[in-house]
Amino acid sequence: MSDPQRRADAIIQGDRRMLAQALTTVERGGADARALVRCLPALPEGRVVGITGAPGAGKSTLTTALAQAFRARGMTVAIIAVDPSSPLTGGSLLGDRIRMYDLAGDSGVFIRSMANRGRFGGIAAATADATALMAAAGFAVILIETVGAGQSDVAVADVADTILLVEAPGMGDEVQSIKAGLLEVADVIAVSKCDRADAAATLQQLRALVQMQHPSDDAWPVAVCGVSALQQTGIEELTDALLAHRSYLAMHPHTARALHRRRVHLQRAIEIQLFEAVGRTSAWQSAHRILTTDSSANIDSLAQQILAEWRRSVD
Repeated sequence: MSDPQRRADAIIQGDRRMLAQALTTVERGGADARALVRCLPALPEGRVVGITGAPGAGKSTLTTALAQAFRARGMTVAIIAVDPSSPLTGGSLLGDRIRMYDLAGDSGVFIRSMANRGRFGGIAAATADATALMAAAGFAVILIETVGAGQSDVAVADVADTILLVEAPGMGDEVQSIKAGLLEVADVIAVSKCDRADAAATLQQLRALVQMQHPSDDAWPVAVCGVSALQQTGIEELTDALLAHRSYLAMHPHTARALHRRRVHLQRAIEIQLFEAVGRTSAWQSAHRILTTDSSANIDSLAQQILAEWRRSVD
């Protein structure tokens, strides 16, 4: 049995230590990561929930509350908390595991923080592979909590089956959401902090906006739920809405978003393998030496030279 297959089988059988090691492998990328992912079973539709929204909307608190609600229903939960990282060093605070201390000690919950490594949209490059690993490990629900990077956070739609948009009252997010296109990809909307007096107006505005923007040919009615993680109100209704969308996807497996997500995965696989192949050429090494000594080097010309050598190597 190959090493990747052995690791995949251990993950499927519930080996949490092997899962943690495999997640590190896919974060690093490379041939080892690809070989491991190829040994995994297909990711079931409807299992991944992407949680997005502006910073300060209460995503981490709501993610914790949702995990507890799913656990109360006997469902195991994996959480991928995507944290911001430095575009220069790649360093990241990875603080969501600290904020989710209420879930500590529950063997049915697995939390993994991942640095986005400057990826546009606040989505770590390895998130899709990480969700495949967690699904193979048998987790019934996989929650992806994004950075909350405004307009770019629609990228979560590339990796999640269900998009949960979290809005906070009084932040002006209703208008910002329209600009960002988040309402166009949201399947369920949660207005957090509904214990506040101004929450009712935000709920009303968002429900009106959803009704105006909802495509006439879309059979899924976007739910807008008011929740308060502090007072533990509305969490059950929100959980019901998320599970209802999961059931909808089971009956409609070939939605436009599902097709888009598969295309994105294919494109990503091609980009990664092409980049690795190009990186093995002597022209790539030569270009790196030029960049360290010549600040005026023509980048486009260097790229053409690298690609030309790669083409010759495969002809």
